[in-house]
Amino acid sequence: MMDLKNIKYIILDMDGCCYHPKYLKTLFGQVSSRMTDFISLKLEIEKTKAKKIQQEYFYKYDTSLNGLMKNYPKLIDPYEFLKYVHNINYDCLEKDIALREELLKLDVKTYCATNGSKEHAINCMKKIGIDDLFEGKIMDIVDFNFKPKPNPESLYLMCKKFQIPTNQETLYIEDIAKNLSSEAAKDMVKVWFTNDQPINDIDKYKHLIQYKIDNLALFLKKIRLLKEEKYYE
Repeated sequence: MMDLKNIKYIILDMDGCCYHPKYLKTLFGQVSSRMTDFISLKLEIEKTKAKKIQQEYFYKYDTSLNGLMKNYPKLIDPYEFLKYVHNINYDCLEKDIALREELLKLDVKTYCATNGSKEHAINCMKKIGIDDLFEGKIMDIVDFNFKPKPNPESLYLMCKKFQIPTNQETLYIEDIAKNLSSEAAKDMVKVWFTNDQPINDIDKYKHLIQYKIDNLALFLKKIRLLKEEKYYE
């Protein structure tokens, strides 16, 4: 295992990481439903067929939006898509006091990288109570030039913008194990936030995972205590 004492930077995914995966079904379920509606409306097809396309593109192109842009470039406005699918109710999310406290106490620079929209990330963070800690520190699919993770260009862009090293000083946390395969993350310390999403073929990507977690606040506390121990050695 990598030495967590030396971590100076953290890159966090949004959905299923900044908030616990237990909220994915309720929260991202709304996003998924609106994606189906959007595809049905734009392609003028039944919702059952739209859902099939949505899922097929997600697996093949890493996001449904990426697949739509590649296959229907004249029909799909990505900005319209992002605005439409993230018009959801965020009331299921709760304040995460423990996470906020650990983010404040931990002496590292923390950033958020999402394949969704910045507006969605901020809305989630406001409900959790950490939005002020990520002001100016979020990069979304628009910032990634619509090239979703694990496309290495996305993380390379982020690391360049924020001067984040692509080495073992950086911790990269994802709930989709495939995203840890980004070439940009090759030398980072890679963490998988455990969940039962069907896309997570763990046998295929387990070689990438150096840590598995099920509670972000507790993991950050572990890092903080290790760093404090190092300081007093």
